[in-house]
Amino acid sequence: MQTIRTVTPVDGSTYVERPLACDREVDAAIAAAVAAQREWRAHAIEERAAALSAFVDAFVAEGDDIATELTWQMGRPIRYTPGEVRGFEERARTMIALAPQALADMDAGPKEGFRRLIPREPLGVALVIAPWNYPYLTAVNAVVPALMAGNAVLLKHSHQTPLCAERFAQAARRGGLPAGLLQALHLSHEATARMIKDPRIGHVAFTGSVAGGAAVEEAAAGRFLSLGLELGGKDPAYVRADADLAHAVENLVDGAFFNSGQSCCGIERIYVHTDVYDRFVEGAAELTRRYVLDDPTKADTTLGPMVRTSAAEFVRGQIGEAVRQGARPLVDAQGFPRSEPGTPYVAPQILVGVDHSMRVMTEETFGPVVGIMKVRSDDEAIGLMNDSAYGLTAALWTSDPEAAMAIGDRLETGTVFMNRCDYLDPALAWTGVKNSGRGVTLSVLGYEHLTRPKSFHFRTSL
Repeated sequence: MQTIRTVTPVDGSTYVERPLACDREVDAAIAAAVAAQREWRAHAIEERAAALSAFVDAFVAEGDDIATELTWQMGRPIRYTPGEVRGFEERARTMIALAPQALADMDAGPKEGFRRLIPREPLGVALVIAPWNYPYLTAVNAVVPALMAGNAVLLKHSHQTPLCAERFAQAARRGGLPAGLLQALHLSHEATARMIKDPRIGHVAFTGSVAGGAAVEEAAAGRFLSLGLELGGKDPAYVRADADLAHAVENLVDGAFFNSGQSCCGIERIYVHTDVYDRFVEGAAELTRRYVLDDPTKADTTLGPMVRTSAAEFVRGQIGEAVRQGARPLVDAQGFPRSEPGTPYVAPQILVGVDHSMRVMTEETFGPVVGIMKVRSDDEAIGLMNDSAYGLTAALWTSDPEAAMAIGDRLETGTVFMNRCDYLDPALAWTGVKNSGRGVTLSVLGYEHLTRPKSFHFRTSL
């Protein structure tokens, strides 16, 4: 029997072990999902909403234990993990509330002697593949709307956060969802690929790396399968000369270092107008030095370990390479005693003197480091922001909304923020361009990727 072993970055111990599902168990799970979906799709939207509201209630009721488990599985400080439970609830309840509008029949308009409408029907069974960095927030984006749309869901989480998948399944049982409708599976990469190829799977929602997204596409090749892919990011920010500087410093430092920088839409590069550059850099460096890097189970820790030592070494490698190429670090790592090579604990770092010849400004880092460049104009900032293989979010700091709209219109990105960053509003479409993926989650548009249109063209009079 194959098993997975989750090593916690908190202290390097084994936190949980689970057996991987065998082919027989996978086949049985898909068959149960198909059967459950046939009945579930016949339920009125109001009935689905009531059932899923009970599911959300059951999940939130276990919030304290869920937050503690999350800290141990992936290392986020305990002072912050309860926020993921709150975010789960916000997104879930918003998507439930949006369902009647999103799933309403579209009337094609009056035409004498005819009735014409376009309802949306479910795709069947959705396979949701969720990552470790925000295991509940990424999964809920697809799980709840998929179920609200009349689909069944099979959920596979990262081997780093297997208990998160189990928490979804437990809440489904406690909330009274029909058996088989929402199931959690622990799968190998090979078993996951075989599931994607299975003709009983109607949709795959994947959140993860670009390489992982390519593997999903390869497994789905020839099936013409509905895919939603949220992949990498190298998200930029631009601080204009008219920005509220104190606000920009506070928000952007948090956007760069929250979750140890392990956020798809975290800030990885900052461009600052020359008029305010020195003051911004000074403020950002001073605030960064206040972080407390330590055991994430301690209440006063504000920066926890990265998910694993190999990820931390990758970040150290990027920083070291940039420094050798001329970048200047502003934060002394010796001020963070827990930060040591060979461990997942990495001191936060700000680099200046960087440019786009350095990997730290072009390659996804996914860690607690950010490079800051000086720019002289909006045009220069836009050119640098667009000089990327990614396009998930871009953030602008300015007191001029019209300027922000004009700049945003020229940015190659899925979301444009003004005076904020690193946040998903569930009422807005979450999407990316370039290597950041394809498809949409959240908002009423998220339902379009979990359903198919079906036209009814009736002649009512002869």
